[in-house]
This record gives sequence, structure tokens and C-alpha cells, in this order.
Amino acid sequence: ARLSHRLSGHPPDRFVPVNCAAIPEALAESTLFGHEKGAFTGATERKLGLFDRADGGTLFLDEVGELPMQMQSKLLRVLVDGVITPIGAEESHSVNTRVVAATKRDIEHEIEAGNFREDLYYRLNMAEVTLPPLRSRRADIPRLALHFLDLSNEEFGQDARLSSRALIRLQNTKFPGNI
Repeated sequence: ARLSHRLSGHPPDRFVPVNCAAIPEALAESTLFGHEKGAFTGATERKLGLFDRADGGTLFLDEVGELPMQMQSKLLRVLVDGVITPIGAEESHSVNTRVVAATKRDIEHEIEAGNFREDLYYRLNMAEVTLPPLRSRRADIPRLALHFLDLSNEEFGQDARLSSRALIRLQNTKFPGNI
């Protein structure tokens, strides 16, 4: 998502990532669309939502499959119309925000189970990139290891190297988790 944004020509500061699984259900609408001062108890000032912060850029919805059904409906409406209404606002306004979404869930299974809106899936799924786990693409391990080693050398000014033995060991690692 970050690379796609960088290559898009949009302003670099208009990339806004959010982990949907970390948004409390009660704050989801306020987090995404913002709120006006006094809109609810504790709303002591106006707050811009993530769609406004990403206006003219990219909003990355990581773990979009974790959004509650009610928020999925509101998200769909924004994707269709390009218009948001902050909580407590009297007027709606347009946003020009590109949305990139990711999830580890099997969305087609979630749709069948009634946990994810099919119309939202088709609205989000303009282009799908499936990234298999690292354990399924062992040939990528040396290239990735060398890339991150180069980044580390640039950042810390060190001249670290990986031996061929270390690369073989990395390739033979099971990588059971999400790495």
C-alpha cells in the first residue's frame, strides 16, 4: 500500500494507514469520518477523520475484514458517493481519497458466513494482490534478507554481510507465523 501510494504521485504526507482491528467499535465512525465539537459526550473539540486526513491521497485500511457490519455499510456509501458526514455535522462534504484495503481473512468465506458485505467486497476489489506466506516462497528469502541488510547498512552505516551458510539457514527455517 505504501509503495503504491509513493508511485501514485500523490503527496507523500497523504498516506494514512489504519489498523481496523484496533479501532473500538464505538469509535469507528468518528475515527473514519470525524466528529464535531459537542457531537457526543467527550467530544470537546472538532476532530478530522481519517478520510479527511487522507483527502487527495491514500487511506490504507489494514484488516478491513474486522470492521463491524454497520461500519461496512457506511464505508460502502463513502466509496460509492465520495461524500462523508462527520458525526454531529449538519452538512456532508466530498473527499477524494483512494482506499487500499488488506486482510488476512478469507473474505469470500466471510461473505458466505454473513460477516462481510459482498457489495463492499466488489467495490474494494478493483485489483487484487495475493501475497502468499514467506514459507510458500522460499526462493524470495535471500533477496529479502539482502534487501533488509542493505537498508540496515544505510541506516546504521555498518558493513554487515550474510554468509551463504546464513542464507541457506534462513531458507530452511519453517517460518510458522505471519512474517
